[in-house]
Amino acid sequence: MLGNCLENVRRKTPLVHSITNYVTVNDVANALLACGGSPIMSDEPEDVADITSICGGLNINIGTLNQRSIDGMFIAGAKANELGHIVLLDPVGAGASKLRTDTAIKLMNTVKFDVIRGNVSEIKTLALGCGTTKGVDADAADTVTEDNLEDMIAFAKSFSQKTKAVIVITGAIDLVADSEKCYVIRNGRPEMSKITGTGCQLSGIATAYAAANPDDKTKAVAAAVCVMGLAGEIGYANLLPGEGNSTLRNRIIDAICNMDAEALNKGAKYEVR
Repeated sequence: MLGNCLENVRRKTPLVHSITNYVTVNDVANALLACGGSPIMSDEPEDVADITSICGGLNINIGTLNQRSIDGMFIAGAKANELGHIVLLDPVGAGASKLRTDTAIKLMNTVKFDVIRGNVSEIKTLALGCGTTKGVDADAADTVTEDNLEDMIAFAKSFSQKTKAVIVITGAIDLVADSEKCYVIRNGRPEMSKITGTGCQLSGIATAYAAANPDDKTKAVAAAVCVMGLAGEIGYANLLPGEGNSTLRNRIIDAICNMDAEALNKGAKYEVR
């Protein structure tokens, strides 16, 4: 059962340093607070080493890159590795531009990541060293489906073995894999894709869950993915007539805030392969 991972987050209140997307930074902070973590944001190179030092986890998101934030990512990553802290990479839009792709691959070659989370196109870009994406969403042919599920599970496990990181591939079907096992998760609502930042929020939450459950990071990250998907289901079910994606964003955060171990254990839809 995944509920104990949730309880550990609420009990330990992990402090997470996020160098994240300017478009979604506020939602990431609020999602971290809602799940029981504590957020702190900084991308200034002269600041990040000190900030990372006092945190238990580092969330690196390349969604809105500039040279200052890139420098900050490498400095913070080195400090987090030095201290043995959890580090997550969210390679937003990797493959869409040379800067994003090169930065993501250089980060992977320089920083030891505990978790790598993205859609199929982004993860394939990292695995292959090249690729294309449609904006920050996976192309229609680049999704996890029931027909290609076995191949995608094998791919995720293989990439985890290569990187020594938990690999998270998100979409209609979510995969959370290490080299030996893969959680196949079917929580969530398609309407979540109409809200900017649900993936960024998940990366923040997953960092908190891994930091609070370091002895089983794969299970912890799977729990985080289930929390986010289940919150989407609950948030959508609570919409009133006339409410849309703006309200759904708030209802998702509310659902994360109000979720407990019993609700997670009851609502999580997953199998381990």
